Amino acid sequence: MSTNSAPPVSRRWWALAVIAAAQFMVIMDTSIIGVALPKMQADLGFSPGNLSWVFNAYVVAFGGLLLLGGKLSDLLGARRIFAAGWAVLLAGSVVAGLAGGVGAELTGRAIQGAGAALIAPAALTLLMMLFGANPKELTKAIALYGAAAPAGGTAGVFLGGVITEYLSWPWVFFLNVPIALLALAATPYLMPRATATKGSVDVLGALLVTAGLGVGVYAIVRAPEAGWSSARTLLVGLAAVVLLAAFVASQARRSTPLMRLGIFTNPNLAAANVAQLLLGAAWVPMWFFLNLYLQQVLGLSAFPSGSALLPMTTFIMLGMIVVAPRLMNAIGPKRTLVTGMTVLTAGLILLSLLRSNGSFWVDVLPASLVAAAGMSLAFIPSLGLALSSARPEEGGLASGIVNTSYQIGSALGLAAITAVASSNGANQLGNLPALTNGYSAALIGAAVIAAAGAIATVVWLRTPKPAPATTEAPVSQ
Repeated sequence: MSTNSAPPVSRRWWALAVIAAAQFMVIMDTSIIGVALPKMQADLGFSPGNLSWVFNAYVVAFGGLLLLGGKLSDLLGARRIFAAGWAVLLAGSVVAGLAGGVGAELTGRAIQGAGAALIAPAALTLLMMLFGANPKELTKAIALYGAAAPAGGTAGVFLGGVITEYLSWPWVFFLNVPIALLALAATPYLMPRATATKGSVDVLGALLVTAGLGVGVYAIVRAPEAGWSSARTLLVGLAAVVLLAAFVASQARRSTPLMRLGIFTNPNLAAANVAQLLLGAAWVPMWFFLNLYLQQVLGLSAFPSGSALLPMTTFIMLGMIVVAPRLMNAIGPKRTLVTGMTVLTAGLILLSLLRSNGSFWVDVLPASLVAAAGMSLAFIPSLGLALSSARPEEGGLASGIVNTSYQIGSALGLAAITAVASSNGANQLGNLPALTNGYSAALIGAAVIAAAGAIATVVWLRTPKPAPATTEAPVSQ
C-alpha cells in the first residue's frame, strides 16, 4: 500500500508507541473486567450463566466486525479508521460505565468491541506501512506490538483490582476516556496517510458473520442449562451454521468480498490463523477462570487478585521481547510455535491440579509461569507468519483475519469452556470443592485446545525453504 504522507523517521517509533498503546487498550478491555465481575454480578443482577457475556459481548462484536475494519482500512485509509475506532471505543466506554442494568452493560461492551474492531486491523496496517520496508525493524516492531498484548492483559487485571477495590467497577470503563482522547490527538500528527482504493463495503457480509458467531456462542453458553440435545440448543446451533454458511456463500459470489476466500489457499497463512484461533481459545478461558479461582475459592479481594497475575505477565513480556525472536532465529518460527503450544499445554495441565484449600504460591504461581512461557513462544511466530504470508496489497485483510481468529477463538473457547465448567460444578457459588472441580475441568479443556494447536501446527505448517545463495557481492548501506 502506497502512502501520500509518511511521518519523518524520527517520529516512526513514537507512532509505534501509539500503535502498541492501541493493542494494549484492546486487550486490556477484555481483561480489566475479570476482577470486577463478582461486583458487577451483584450490582447489575447477572446470573452465573450470563456473566461470561460481559466478556463475550465485547469479543463477539470485536471478532465479528474485524474483517469489516480491515476492509475499511484498505478502502478509506488506515489512519482514518484508526481514529474512528478510538472515537467509537470512547463512546462505548461511557455507556458501559454508566450502565444501570444488564442490557445497558452488554450494549456498552458491544460498542466497545465495535471500536476495537476498527482499531486493531488499522493498527497492524499502520505498523506494516511504517516498518515493512526494513525486515530487522519489522521484527522488532512486531515483538513490541506483541508484548503490548500481555501487558494490556495484566494491566487490565491489576488496574481492575485497584479500581474495584478502592473506587468502583464503572471506573474500569471510564479509564479508557483520557487514553482515547490522547490517541485521537496524536493520530493526525504521527500516523502515515494512505491512498484510498476503489471498492465497496460488504455490509451484508459483516452482518452475517457477526450474527452467526454471536448465535453460535449463545448456543454453546446456554447448552448446559437447556441440554446439549434439546430442541432449543439444536435449533439455535443450526441457525448459527446457516448464517455462517450464508456468509461464505456471499463471499464466493461478490467481486469485492469482505474476505477473499482464496487467501486461505496459502497453507502457512491458514495454519498460522488456526494457531491464533486455538491460542485464544486456550489462553482467555485460563485467565477468566483463574481470576474466579483466586477470588471465589482462595478468597482474595480484587486488588490482591489482580496483583497475583503480575508475575505471569512480566514473564510473558520478557519472553516475547527477548526469548521468542532469538529462538525463532535459532530454530525457525514453526519449531518455536510448536514448542510454545506444547509448553502452554503443560502449564494448563499443571494449573488444573489446583485445590479447594490451596494457595497462590503452590497452586497458581509455578504453573502460571510455565503457561506464560508457552504463550510468549507461541504468539509472536504465529502472528508474524499470518502477516508475512499474505500478499502485500492484502495487508489490511490479513491483519483483520488474524485478529478475528484470535478473538473469535477467545469467544468460542470461553463459551465452550464455560459450559464445561458449569457442568462440573462451577455454577455452585459458595461450594468450594464444587467450584474448584469446575475450574479444574475448565483448565483441562483449555489444555486439550492448546494440545490441538500444537498438533495442527506440526501437521499443517510448512517450513519456508531458504532463499537460494547468490554470488553477488554484498552492497554496503
